[in-house]
Amino acid sequence: MSAEPARPGRDDRNEAGLGIAWLLADMTLVTFMSALVKANSVAYPAIQLVFIRALVGLVFILPLIVKNRAALSDMRYPLRNAFRVTCNAIALTSNFLAFAMLPLVMVNALGFTRPLVTMGLAALLLGERIGRLRWLGAALAFGGALIIVAPGEMTFHPGLLVVLVSIVFGAMATIQTRRLKDESTIVMMVFYTVGLVLLTGIPAAIFWQPVPLSHWPVLALIGLLAQAGQYCWLKAYQKSDASVLAPFGYLSVFFAAAAGFFFFGEVPAPRIFIGVAVILAALQGTRWLDRRRQA
Repeated sequence: MSAEPARPGRDDRNEAGLGIAWLLADMTLVTFMSALVKANSVAYPAIQLVFIRALVGLVFILPLIVKNRAALSDMRYPLRNAFRVTCNAIALTSNFLAFAMLPLVMVNALGFTRPLVTMGLAALLLGERIGRLRWLGAALAFGGALIIVAPGEMTFHPGLLVVLVSIVFGAMATIQTRRLKDESTIVMMVFYTVGLVLLTGIPAAIFWQPVPLSHWPVLALIGLLAQAGQYCWLKAYQKSDASVLAPFGYLSVFFAAAAGFFFFGEVPAPRIFIGVAVILAALQGTRWLDRRRQA
């Protein structure tokens, strides 16, 4: 009898453990995908790799399109969806290009600033009110980004601008996703994948590099890993709360550092981890203080 009340606690811990396991699987798959993109970016332009990734994703969701074809005709915001996918296409292409130009760990580390850019754009475009505490946290996190880039120590690299484009357009896509909260999830998923194929198809054809038959399995694997990673990410957030998973999400910088070291001989500078620590402390500290004030 006394053991009975403990079961829900054990179940909760098991669910949380499963969520963390799914999230770690997502990080492993996405890190491997990033390494493949970097390895193949010498032979193929980023836009071609993005197109192949999208095409593989389209093959995977074809059954979903067929099953929900009636719902797809009930799209409420076609122009807003189109703008969101355009932002995603630019962000993804820039991200793939950045992998070719910079160490994996630096691209990953600078990606942690995306929530700050999203916050600023939400204030400008959506009129969201941002408190002084959150602006202070943003300023501290920006200082962390400067530590990573170290403008006084390293010469300017154009790859940094490419990362900035990826972050800004990724944040704009997030803003549009918020504005599409009344749109069907199925519609958004299908529109994203089909739109990505259409938007990247023409520029990919213009810059297309011939792909030997022996290379196709590796290039297709990029799309497969991306889709599998997205599935693992969704499963993780189905199993566990975001508050449980958030701290583990920050481990991605170590996954990227390990992949860069073992596959490309990249040795990350200590300042990258210091900068990431500052960014994460600013983000998490601001959230904690916000919750304390609202309690």
